[in-house]
Amino acid sequence: MKRVLLATASLLGLAQVLSSCDKDYLDETPKSLYTPQTVLTDSLGFEAAMAGLQSVVREQYTHSDQQGLISIMQLGTDVAMPGQVQGVEVPYYNYAQLTAQDRGSEIFWSWAYRTINNANQIIDGAATAPSTVRQGYKNRISAEARFFRAYAYNFLATLWGDVPLVDKPVTSPRTDFTRTPVADINAFIINDLTTAIPSMLPGNRVISGRISRGAAQQLLGEVYLRDNKPALAEQVLRDLINSNVYQLIRARYGVKSSQPGDYFSDMFIVGNQRRSQGNTELIWGIEQQLVVPGGTTSAQQRRVWVPAYYNVPGMALADSLGGRGLARLRLSNWVDYRLYNSGPDMRNSKYNLKRKFYYNDASRPATFGKPVTGLKGSDTIFYITPYTTKWNQFDPTDTFGFGTIKDLPMMRLGETYLLLAEAQFKQGKLADAATSINVLRTRAQAAQVTAGQIDLNFILDERTRELIGEEQRRITLVRTGTLIERATRLNGTYVTGITQKNLLLPIPQAERDRNISANLSQNPGY
Repeated sequence: MKRVLLATASLLGLAQVLSSCDKDYLDETPKSLYTPQTVLTDSLGFEAAMAGLQSVVREQYTHSDQQGLISIMQLGTDVAMPGQVQGVEVPYYNYAQLTAQDRGSEIFWSWAYRTINNANQIIDGAATAPSTVRQGYKNRISAEARFFRAYAYNFLATLWGDVPLVDKPVTSPRTDFTRTPVADINAFIINDLTTAIPSMLPGNRVISGRISRGAAQQLLGEVYLRDNKPALAEQVLRDLINSNVYQLIRARYGVKSSQPGDYFSDMFIVGNQRRSQGNTELIWGIEQQLVVPGGTTSAQQRRVWVPAYYNVPGMALADSLGGRGLARLRLSNWVDYRLYNSGPDMRNSKYNLKRKFYYNDASRPATFGKPVTGLKGSDTIFYITPYTTKWNQFDPTDTFGFGTIKDLPMMRLGETYLLLAEAQFKQGKLADAATSINVLRTRAQAAQVTAGQIDLNFILDERTRELIGEEQRRITLVRTGTLIERATRLNGTYVTGITQKNLLLPIPQAERDRNISANLSQNPGY
């Protein structure tokens, strides 16, 4: 569907590609057409278009040639420090190198506008589809596309601020984009979501892998928080929780429930991640399937999060150790040594945060079964270092570990309670915020907190305890305005050159250069 969905290389890429095609002899006379106008005429066409849109969305955090891209959302914050870096992520902890020519911001910017343009095709097509397509179906497919458009614009507005607003499909070259104020972008996102929610299926009726009403509610709550509307955020997040469509996992379940583990770690095991597999907490997950053609991507989360322990003599690749990682990053010292110092917490169990290592190579009997010792220097950064087990995954047919076949958990109910606590805190409802957080701490068998302990830093700490390896930490800290303070205070040894300008990313210079008919202004300092 790439022709249909106009999956252009960037927001402005068509201008460069087509601007020189002014010779009549280059005009094509196709015998048949495969365009939105000819395809988006029945449910089969719309379903194909949605599959194409989902494929683009999945590319956000699934890259092989740019494995370090995933690290951009973690490095340079409070939760991670560099490991075996690839290169694209370096400017995001050595901020002096972050310029308008930055490759990482260019990739993410392009991804967002490809997503938006694909969504615009479906929304526009649903509005003009023939009457033979049921109105209820048109409303539902349009609502799902509106969610993805809102999701992409929330990503852009959070990280770049004012950005071009494109609400119709780009079908011809344009070089006249200008930036729309973030307040107007926020209003556009909120309208998309409030329009979509009534037409979306509830989570207990959603088709596997598709967007449900709960995902739109969760995103709307986050947008309201970023837009400083905490009362509205609290209302929509309470509605989501009180729908009882989703339930926190509080008991062992799934394919390894009879093996050692705990119910928090069960959520992140292949075969347990989906609602159809017993994960009642999942609101939105991007599914991958090993044996289905086109069902996997080049996701590299395992390579990013899991260390290269197998490089230590006496250590062998193992499913129980997460498969083949590369330690593109490692957890910060704050996460490793101070985050869980308030007492027992299931999220810090050996099944969720791997801290102790034992030699497992039976061909070396002298060390087999003994604790790994005697390491120093880079060995404790790249090879043997604490790590989240959420991205553990081993495919015996692919011991090299090219891709990650695990689903990507994008939203779950645990985060809903944290967003709710943030909304309550912003309104001065400290006791209510403590109650919301204690729901999660009770589930984690951790000590309860009081209203007097609640502030934004505590909420952000709790987000790390609950969501490490899942949330895109950079987005959270930029959204809450805490990136500079927390990165400096908690991870300052490995974060350098950060200044106020880094609260927003640079507009890619390549986009500005192509935009010759209008001023696509740059963010200050770049």
